[in-house]
Amino acid sequence: MGKRAKSDYLIQSVSNACDIMECFSIEEDELGITELARRLGLHKNNVQRLLATLEYRGYVEQSKISGNYRLGLKVFELSQVYTKQLHLLKQARPILEKVNEQCNETTYVGDMRGGFAVYLMSEETTQSVRVVSRVGTRFYPHSIALGKAILAHMPQEELEALYPEEDLPVFTPNTISTRTRLFEHLEEVRKRGYALDMEEQEEGVRCVGVPIFNYTLRVIGGLSISGPIIRFTPDRLESVLIPAALEAGQELSQRLGYEIGKKISSFVGELI
Repeated sequence: MGKRAKSDYLIQSVSNACDIMECFSIEEDELGITELARRLGLHKNNVQRLLATLEYRGYVEQSKISGNYRLGLKVFELSQVYTKQLHLLKQARPILEKVNEQCNETTYVGDMRGGFAVYLMSEETTQSVRVVSRVGTRFYPHSIALGKAILAHMPQEELEALYPEEDLPVFTPNTISTRTRLFEHLEEVRKRGYALDMEEQEEGVRCVGVPIFNYTLRVIGGLSISGPIIRFTPDRLESVLIPAALEAGQELSQRLGYEIGKKISSFVGELI
């Protein structure tokens, strides 16, 4: 039996709702029920019910002046999620390459997804002794440098929701094992600007991680440099790897509008 086409699984009402949203454009940002019904070949009652559902979920909103409809805030929020990912990865590639040229160690960029830290992109080292690529792998954020760099700049209420229990999953003898110790450690990370993974996720592997910010001044991801302990000595961490990570994180944040966001925030603060 042949595989069915995806179009065979369409739910017509959902498809019609998508058609309604796709009618809006920069040139026509507001449309009425009659015009939408005409364009889509649907009965006005059907269009009205679909719009009521979309409005309830925040995907459209009705103008109090004209009575017409326009796209709602929820569409913008979803577009920001998609744009953020594309923009982050696009801007990260040349910076990962630059860090790799500086120290020839595997460099990652990643973010938080569903309570886990996920590596989204990497630039691999050319050295024979290396860590197996972790792109796409999910980690408990408290066990890796990239994750801790992100956690350190998250709102306290989000941290408490992410770690409601005192005992934490442990992977090596060096893994932070309690919420109390984690929160204390994150304060240290926040003050110094970077996080270290000293064999906390995998024995024999060390990492340095830094946060990535965008124009909203919120942390949106992290960058890390990872490798075997034979090359990640305390001296090399201090003299080469930590400075390289900090510089890369600052450059990537700047590309994502962080400095502009700070200036705008400062200007608005002065006005208030």
